[in-house]
Amino acid sequence: MAAWGGFKSRGRLPGGHVNGAEGQTLRAFLAPRYWPLLAGLGLLRGLSWLPYPLLTGLGWGAGRLMQALLHRRRHAAEVNLALCFPELDESARRRLLREHFTSLGIGVFDYALAMWASDRRVQRLVQLEGLENLLKPVREGRGVILLSGHLPAIELTGRALALQVPDMAAIYRPHKNPLIHELMRRGRSRSVRRQIPKRDMRQMLRLLKQGGVPVWYASDQSFRGKGAILVPFFGVPAMTNPALSQLARIGDTVVVPYLTRRLPRARGYVARILPPLEDFPSGDPAADALRVHRLLEEHIREAPAQYYWIHRRFKDRPAELGNPYEQ
Repeated sequence: MAAWGGFKSRGRLPGGHVNGAEGQTLRAFLAPRYWPLLAGLGLLRGLSWLPYPLLTGLGWGAGRLMQALLHRRRHAAEVNLALCFPELDESARRRLLREHFTSLGIGVFDYALAMWASDRRVQRLVQLEGLENLLKPVREGRGVILLSGHLPAIELTGRALALQVPDMAAIYRPHKNPLIHELMRRGRSRSVRRQIPKRDMRQMLRLLKQGGVPVWYASDQSFRGKGAILVPFFGVPAMTNPALSQLARIGDTVVVPYLTRRLPRARGYVARILPPLEDFPSGDPAADALRVHRLLEEHIREAPAQYYWIHRRFKDRPAELGNPYEQ
């Protein structure tokens, strides 16, 4: 494999975009302003060959650096942890914050493994539990929403899942930096055949009606679009996208929870695929969203440091609730 072999374009895929519709060659990013990022990427590619326990050690150091430098993100995580875990004292929350940034640091190398690790290595690192809960509706040709959240190693565990279910799709949001966007697009293409821009819901609707193609979907980040509703997350009111209920009403669609976690002591990862949600949707989008939040909360509490706490989950709420992230 060539030095950039993990970035090789895969061409047009049937029924979807060209792995995200706007793929470019890396030659488009040879301007000097991209050199630091490309150099860092090359270093990351080289480090990805190291044994996994060493990568988790490097991730610990990367996490400490991120905690020291990313002031705005650190503040958001501090606020989120205080809101969501009021039962913890200040010392416990500081420890959880450090563990969270360690998880983020390891996540850098999770992404490197997702990009460049061999299929054999991915299979050794990732345990898939409950695979039949996904395979059954796929074989039956049903529409499948693979419901997840912003959990660790989604791209890496997705690669393991793609070896069992090759034709999958994912919703994505374009990144403002074109090089980072292209790298994320190419990395994601190793775990999903079809990438659907967040605003292109027509393609997602077509796939669900067609059936047999699981669509990865997460609605656990702040949403201020049309129809946004306030739903408690860890008991705290949060602006939430109710679209999942609408999508689940399409044709013969089922919602299958897909929850990932990094195992302790550098033992790899586990991805749990739960049975399809029963009686979903219920006809009450707020009740459905609360049910999803509680499902995620239960999973997050098993390893709270691994959730994506640096996102400002409680922003854009009504004025009377205030902005908890104001300095």
